[in-house]
Amino acid sequence: MESKVTERIALLFGSSGLVGGHLLNQLIKDKNYSKIKLFVRTTPEVSDPKVEIIKTDFHNLQNHIDDIIGDDCFVCIGTTKQNSPDKDEYKRVELDIPKEIAKIAKSNFLNSFIFVSALYANPKSFADYVKFKGLVEAELEKLNFSKLAIMRPSFLMGDRKEKRVSEKIGIYVFKLLSPLLLGPLKKMKPIHSETVAKAMIAVIQNDIQQTIFESNEIAGLSQ
Repeated sequence: MESKVTERIALLFGSSGLVGGHLLNQLIKDKNYSKIKLFVRTTPEVSDPKVEIIKTDFHNLQNHIDDIIGDDCFVCIGTTKQNSPDKDEYKRVELDIPKEIAKIAKSNFLNSFIFVSALYANPKSFADYVKFKGLVEAELEKLNFSKLAIMRPSFLMGDRKEKRVSEKIGIYVFKLLSPLLLGPLKKMKPIHSETVAKAMIAVIQNDIQQTIFESNEIAGLSQ
């Protein structure tokens, strides 16, 4: 007897990035999802009947309240200082936009919210990247979603569109050091972006009662 397929609606923000690109491919193949709402600035080259492309004004997300409706909201949004050298714009992408998406999703009664954060996310950090990720995490926990999953991947492996020399060096070094990264240091091992994407879906479908997943735990989820 075939198992009943639950037709869910997924919302995806950040599909142009490493994790988001893999996540879109996984969601398209996943029979549990009948529709994928893709929130984008520019129209991507995606042709699948399950995908609904929503051209999004991220400066005015309130205009999309009626679009942010479904079951599971996946947020992979992020930028770099290289791509967003303006401090206000960097803060808007890393902090303000994810927080606003979450608030709208909560007000529209979405069941699940899955967010790609960062290793060592901390709202009290002096480093903007991990500070903003930590502030988003704190806001998400206040909203009390039925299911909240926060992914904290280490260095992400995969084919990037842009070159990040310092990150490539970091990945190379930590891959060499991987055999020595034991105990609490295990979470520093580089992880493939596709692994993170698979874990984001697995945490929903397996109903895992945990909120924060460090990089080594993410690797275990996708197996």
